[in-house]
Amino acid sequence: RSSYSCCYFVLPCCFFDFHGKYSRRQSKKTQYREYLDFVAQVGFVCGFHVEEDCLRIPSTKRVSFIGKSRTYPPAEHALIDKQITQFINSRRTCAAATCDRRVGFKHKDHCDGLCEEVGSEPPEDETETAGTIWMPGFQPREKVEQIRNCASLPRDFVDEVVLNVANLLLNAAPQKSCSDMQGGNTNAWNQGGESLSLREVAEHLNKETLKKLKSEYGGLQTLLKNNHQVFEVLNGRVHIRDWRKEKPPSKTKPEVKRRLSAEAFKTRLCWFFIHHPDGCSLPSEACSYAHGTEELR
Repeated sequence: RSSYSCCYFVLPCCFFDFHGKYSRRQSKKTQYREYLDFVAQVGFVCGFHVEEDCLRIPSTKRVSFIGKSRTYPPAEHALIDKQITQFINSRRTCAAATCDRRVGFKHKDHCDGLCEEVGSEPPEDETETAGTIWMPGFQPREKVEQIRNCASLPRDFVDEVVLNVANLLLNAAPQKSCSDMQGGNTNAWNQGGESLSLREVAEHLNKETLKKLKSEYGGLQTLLKNNHQVFEVLNGRVHIRDWRKEKPPSKTKPEVKRRLSAEAFKTRLCWFFIHHPDGCSLPSEACSYAHGTEELR
């Protein structure tokens, strides 16, 4: 709608309509195919010659649509824009009627996704053309999307939470005696004993810390998962990661991943070497992280 000269490319993925999740209407098609037909229909309604292509990408959803030319002359742009407005309003009507089957609405089950309001035109204030209001109440995303996956939290704050949670887990199990260590017991490394639930961990953190984490997507769980070197989070329970139990890297791992792993080797300090009372569970040559600044690459 931005201009007559506009062209577009779209790779449909998640099943959404203009005002919420897309509702299926044709059981004879797969959900994906039905949604693709709907997206193509939007292009046709907007006056485009819609072309379909299948991308050569490693994804199950790789069907794309391209709109490079119009089906109408520039002089009819205002008329088509009114048609687009009516189509958008019909989709909103359809979404409302799905939840509330009120009298005066009719659903066509085999109309290629179109839903019409019977016997009425869209309200006058909702037939605005491009250049005024496209859709009343529509809120686009902010130009700069805020990062809220704990990645932008201050490093000192993250380090403090990691240390507090790790100490909580380590102190949950009895400390190994010196005699065990001297006796050559290879299992003497403190793994933290029983795991703790995320709720139990949260109960031991102060209110200010929890308040800061609540503003992030996933909160405490995301922060702990981000610190993969130290923690393992499974089914809502937190464990100290024991790198002795980690499977060796697969020889069939893609070349790109193997190269990235090799490039990252010894580029970060080993948290266990610095903070764990028993040090790292692995010898220096077997640990991917640096045991001291002299090993850093």
